[in-house]
Amino acid sequence: MKILTTLFCGALLISGAQAAPFAKGDPTIGKALHDKACISCHASMFGGDGSKIYTRADRKTRTAQQLAARISGCNANTGAGWFPEDEAHVAAYLNQQYYKFK
Repeated sequence: MKILTTLFCGALLISGAQAAPFAKGDPTIGKALHDKACISCHASMFGGDGSKIYTRADRKTRTAQQLAARISGCNANTGAGWFPEDEAHVAAYLNQQYYKFK
């Protein structure tokens, strides 16, 4: 019985994590970080305000895990100096604004 209870609780935790992939992030903080560190680079690549990187038909980011990895890569490549919690905030903002991963 203990094994079944443990398995059931584990399944609930996993399904809860999938329902909110960036639950630990704050989109408001993420927007401020994004606006400060991301817009100028994305605008130079795509023009305008740079948001086309998120909305283009051939966008490369298709899952929450890919989004987190891209944010981490950009952080490292640009020297933004974000901590993991900062990356989670940016992911929460981008997910809320553009991606809508569940």
